[in-house]
Order: sequence, then structure tokens, then C-alpha cells
Amino acid sequence: MMTQATLANKKNLIVLIAAFAAVYVFWGSTYLAVKYSIQTLPPFLMAGARFLIAGSILFAWARFSKDYERPKKEHWKTAFVVGTFLLLGGNGGVVLAQHYISSSLSALLVATEPLWIVLLSWLWLRTGRPNWKVALGLLVGFIGVWMLIGGQPASANSAGGYGQLIGTLAVIGGALSWATGSIYGLKSPTPKSSIMTAGMQMIAGSVSLLLVGVIRGEWSRFDPAAVSSNSVYALLYLIVFGSLIGFTAYSWLLKNAQPSMVATYAYVNPVIAVFLGWSIAGESLSAQMLIGAFIIVVSVALITANKKAKPDDDDEIHIHRSNTPAGCGKPATASI
Repeated sequence: MMTQATLANKKNLIVLIAAFAAVYVFWGSTYLAVKYSIQTLPPFLMAGARFLIAGSILFAWARFSKDYERPKKEHWKTAFVVGTFLLLGGNGGVVLAQHYISSSLSALLVATEPLWIVLLSWLWLRTGRPNWKVALGLLVGFIGVWMLIGGQPASANSAGGYGQLIGTLAVIGGALSWATGSIYGLKSPTPKSSIMTAGMQMIAGSVSLLLVGVIRGEWSRFDPAAVSSNSVYALLYLIVFGSLIGFTAYSWLLKNAQPSMVATYAYVNPVIAVFLGWSIAGESLSAQMLIGAFIIVVSVALITANKKAKPDDDDEIHIHRSNTPAGCGKPATASI
């Protein structure tokens, strides 16, 4: 018979596997879900509604947690700055880009976020000049990005090369914005509860997204009768699985698994996104894009494997992208 300790260890292992599976699969699938959601829903209003609903649920949930504290003025300031960079800049960039490029390419380009994290940590936080292995990883990563951009099939979208350029720049800019928000959040005051922090950032970011949507005239052009069931289901999926379940699993992993293991989602999410884009949406990738994607994964592995696990750098180690809830996740509170 199994002892109580053995049963507990087995239970913990099952929970650990389930949490990793949730972060891998749910966050990796958010790119395809975004693609379907914006087919008949206004992009920025859709994203704003997604994070407003998810953020409100997390905010209410955190109210009953044991580490709850009433948010202060400085907490809301941090939430609006980080939420705007992560959700409007980061997630908004991906949502906008998928009008022009595939969900697979979006996910692969988002994998460049660790490159921006390293550069911003060096230039902004003065964490020290990257060693030669990290520098090599940065160089290799940008070569991979160049190959991805140059290898896009001509038929990838109806807008042609100009549209592809807009989509590509939107995702790369979004990854930079996400990294900027993550770095800013490291040294800024936040509530004790990570769930409260995420909820506040989602709510704050949703305000920015909704405001941009209104300014772009999305509300005046929105026709509820034209919304497809696929878009509605995709939005619900993003709220429940991408934001709520994905974030909860990610937060649990940060406290119960080694950071280096948690960081593997940066490699796995693009693979999941590419597979789903190919198998469900019929998206295709050129040989050059596949090589570029492999190069980016190698560069991310070089960079993350060489981070120094010093006590002062503990928070920095925990910074990751995506979805995101959505990924939002104080590392990144939401998966792009």
C-alpha cells in the first residue's frame, strides 16, 4: 500500500503536469483563438472586453484571498503603466497583426521577447553587460527574425507585402512593449497578491484597449448581427482558458517549479501555435521560416540558460511573455 507521503507526492506530480500542460497548450493556442475572434469582432474592442471580464473576475477573486490588501494609488499607477504596455502595446500589437499575417508567424515573432528583455535589463536596469553567450544568443535571435520576415510566403495575406510588413512590425513592436512593461513592473509598487496585481493590470489595460478601439471608430462600425459563433466561442476561450486558467497555472508554477523549467513555455508555445495553425487553419510555413523559427528557439535557449540566478536577479528571472493573461502572466501578467 502507498503511504500518505507517496500519495501526496503523486498528487503534486499530477498537479505539476496539469499546470505545465495548461500553460503550454492554452497559451500556445491563444494565437489561433485571436485569429478567429477578430474575424467578425472589432480587434481592440474584443481585446478590451476580454481583459476587462477576466481582470474583473481575478480582482473579485483576490478580494477573498488571505494576502488581500486594499489597492493604493501607487498600485493603480503601476497597473495602468504596465497594463498599457503589456495589453495595449503587447497584446494589441498581436491582435492588429493577425489581420495581415498568420497566427503561426505571430507566435514565432513573439518569441523574440526574451531578446528585448536582455537588452532592456542591460540598458535600463544596469544589470551588467551580457556575456559572450548571451550576446551570441541576441545576434542569432535577430538573424532568425530576419529569416522569418524574409521567408513569408507571398500569399500569406491579401494585403500583400505592405500588409505583411505592418503585421511583422506590429508583433515585434508588441514584443518590445511587453518587455518594457515587464521591466517597469519589477521596480514599481504592487499589491502583495499576484492575482490582485494581474486583475488590476488587466482592468487597466482593458481601458486603454477600449479607448483605442473607440478612437479607431470600431464601435461605430460594429454590427452585432454580423458576429459569427466562431468569434464568440474564440472570445470565451480566450477569457476562460487563455486568461483565467492559463494565468492561474502560470502563477502556481512560479511558486512550485524551478524558473528554468517554467521558462520552457517560451519554446513550447510557438510550436503549439504553429501546429494548430497548420492543422486547423491551414496555415503554411516556408522552409526559410522554419529555419528562422528554429534559430530563434536556439537563441532564446542560449539567453535564458545563461542568466545568473543571483538573489537580486530573482524577479528578472521570472519575467516571461505571451498571452501572456493571458498569457496575461508580475512577470508578464497575461499571455499575449
